[in-house]
Amino acid sequence: MRVGVLTIELAILEARTLKDKRRVIKGFKDRLRNRFNVSVAEVGFGDAPKRCRLGVVMVSKETRPLHSQLDKIVDLVRRTGGLTLIDYQREVF
Repeated sequence: MRVGVLTIELAILEARTLKDKRRVIKGFKDRLRNRFNVSVAEVGFGDAPKRCRLGVVMVSKETRPLHSQLDKIVDLVRRTGGLTLIDYQREVF
C-alpha cells in the first residue's frame, strides 16, 4: 500500500474576510473529494483571510497512479478561478 501526500499553499486574493475564504475553500475541498476520492483538510493559515494551506492524502496499491492523480490535482488548482497556487510539495510513501 502506498500513501500520497500533497501540501498545497494557496492565495485567495478576492477574499476580504475569513467567511469569504471559508466559502471558497469549502467549495474547492468538496470538488477535490468528489472528483479524486481524497481526504482534504486545511492545515495552515487558519486565521489569514487571503492564505490557505491544504493537505491532500490519497491511498493506492501502486505508486504510479498516486503521482498521476496528485499531478491532476495540482493542475486543477492552477485552473481554478479565485485561487492562486503559491507552492506545493508532493510525497509518496
